[in-house]
Amino acid sequence: MWDAVQAPLPGMETAADTDPELDRVARHLLALDPGGQRIARALRTTIDMLLDGRHTGRYRWDQLHKTEKTHAGTLVEIGLQREFGFTDGAVLDYLIAGAEVDCKFSQRLGGWMIPPEAFGMLLLLLSASDEHGRWYAGLVRAREQHLRAAANRDLKRALNDSGVGTIRWLHRRAPLAENALLRLPERTVAEILALPSGQRRVNELFRRAQGRCISRAVIATVAQQDDYMKRVRAGGGARDQLSAEGIVIFGDYGSHREAAGALDLPVPGPGEFVSARLVRFGILNGCRGGRARVWLDGAEWVVAEPADPVAPAPALPRV
Repeated sequence: MWDAVQAPLPGMETAADTDPELDRVARHLLALDPGGQRIARALRTTIDMLLDGRHTGRYRWDQLHKTEKTHAGTLVEIGLQREFGFTDGAVLDYLIAGAEVDCKFSQRLGGWMIPPEAFGMLLLLLSASDEHGRWYAGLVRAREQHLRAAANRDLKRALNDSGVGTIRWLHRRAPLAENALLRLPERTVAEILALPSGQRRVNELFRRAQGRCISRAVIATVAQQDDYMKRVRAGGGARDQLSAEGIVIFGDYGSHREAAGALDLPVPGPGEFVSARLVRFGILNGCRGGRARVWLDGAEWVVAEPADPVAPAPALPRV
């Protein structure tokens, strides 16, 4: 169903019914978070909290227990309230722009279950897939004609097809911050996690996931230690231990972001890292152009190709 919802984000005028209260809440939410970055951050945090990779080594949604998946909706509700400071509703989860709003999350798009107290009320619907790296957020009025007739034992009901069609999408197919472990072959991840020490696992992660944004949550999952960030930093961490192989690890510092961007690498966001093997441009035979270059440590450097010689990495700019 994730791939089925691909149409462009509809305009505010596409709702089947006029609903001034829904319009007011939609405008308020879009004013608070026009690009959706704040919602995306709350969803990413919730998924990482559920996986708890630092203590469990888990990195996929299907590794969660059923009760943990059920608890996800509560954590999303709490996370959004912390992010936006929503007031508690008298009946439902939030009071937004003067309207009672119930927050509903489902990892499966369309899987929202609506309780009797929310029938006829406004719903803030959220869905996120770590596997697909996408998330959705929309508003709908849970009118009787838009609910399935069948209810579960708690009398909760799902939206029917017409109900799904009336969702006012605020954000659709928006990118979710990447979980790098889901983008590597499962065999590669298994080999990384099988190494006997946290430092060796982190080193291997940066070797095998070059050119990808690596989040702190992924590092914690791989290290499985309380001091997991120590495994990255200079002074004995991966930055030092991989330097002889020509591998640098760019962080979210301004100078690192500029260097990564100059090399056409992904630019690390807050709390992210990107590794790459570099080679000094001047020692390459016949390399005239076509590769992005950056000035580091007194010389020009490019991202190495497999056939390029291995040499010590440049020192990164001081921060």
